Amino acid sequence: MPNKKQWDSQYEWKAVLLLALGFGLVGLDRWMIGPLYPLMMKDLNLDYQDLGNIMGILGLAWGASSLFAGRLADRIGRRKVLIPATILFSLMTGLTGVAMGLTSLLIIRFMMGVSEGAFGPTSVALTAEASKPSRRGLNMGIQQSTFALLGIGLGPIIVTQMVQYLPSWHWVFVIMCLPGLLLAYFMHKVIREPKHLQETALEPTANKPVVPQYSYKDLFKYRNILVGILCMCCVMTCVFILSAMSPVYFTNYLQLSVSQMGFVTSGIGFGAFAGQVIIPALSDRFGRKWVTILALVLASLLLYQFIQTPAQPFTLFLLLFFIAFGANSCLCMIGGTIAIESVPMALGSTAVGLIIGIGEIFGGGVAPMLAGWIAQNYGIQYTMYLALAGLLGCCFFALFFKETAPIKVAKAQAQAVS
Repeated sequence: MPNKKQWDSQYEWKAVLLLALGFGLVGLDRWMIGPLYPLMMKDLNLDYQDLGNIMGILGLAWGASSLFAGRLADRIGRRKVLIPATILFSLMTGLTGVAMGLTSLLIIRFMMGVSEGAFGPTSVALTAEASKPSRRGLNMGIQQSTFALLGIGLGPIIVTQMVQYLPSWHWVFVIMCLPGLLLAYFMHKVIREPKHLQETALEPTANKPVVPQYSYKDLFKYRNILVGILCMCCVMTCVFILSAMSPVYFTNYLQLSVSQMGFVTSGIGFGAFAGQVIIPALSDRFGRKWVTILALVLASLLLYQFIQTPAQPFTLFLLLFFIAFGANSCLCMIGGTIAIESVPMALGSTAVGLIIGIGEIFGGGVAPMLAGWIAQNYGIQYTMYLALAGLLGCCFFALFFKETAPIKVAKAQAQAVS
């Protein structure tokens, strides 16, 4: 392990900054269609079912892509996956602005899901590998927190302001592809392959060390991977139902105005951002397992209170803020820090891709569809109980995690030796 003098802190912060900006653009490109959809409906003759299909196909493509892209990044290198994925999802953002109807939108958003699914596990693994172990939780939290900050917090504000000064909504998508292309250039200049992949690539063929060959079944030798999959399916059920159903819940059930709904819903984005910075940082010092469990318990209690709260915008905003603070912070813990620390370095992207991929397919695809069925047949308010069930399930499964925080593992090893 490099000591303080050997550690390249300058590269660490450059890499974390670029990867955080990348994940923020992933969130913005994914969710910006929501606030622009009322305008798109009129121009392209779309309805609410079409919106569900457009969002759902991206989630399913994201999940499937994560399953394979993580493994690919472990085999051929991080840069060869990361940079093309960044270019592709940026181009798909621009193409969304020139879509002529539902079919073209579904194809474009499917390709966006494929590219963003490839970016996710690869960027998480790169962040972990660039980070000093004592800062790994903090850095991975910062990197993933921008997804919520830009996608759900600032994104709606940014795109609704842009559309006021542009000829149409089409130009918003076209312009928003440019930051991603610029970011891909800087990633190409700055991001390095991790040391273990560099050494393998530089060795002459005759002298190359024998690199262990891993398969997906090898991941299940590590208890945290199976536990992580179960936890991710549960917590994503909560996160995606809240993100998708809350606006309609506020306007149709609680009878809030559109402006009040926008204010309250933004609590998800800002709370998730704060939680994904603070909770992983605390886990560096106090351990991953119990910090994660306490965050989930907090979110569960507040979500129950949220369900009982009447139309009080400020109270609802605070509750959503702290629900997202606890729940969303565990996304980066379960699918990032804990996953990476639970397996050999050569399996890092594969582990992240497997957990995020299955979680995305269930939590981002199946759960919202189930919530839609519940809302249609029993009432929108009952979808919140499905979200609560997801959180409670995650609390239970998280009890079976093995601690992975370096400071805790080192302490346990020292006690065992003594």
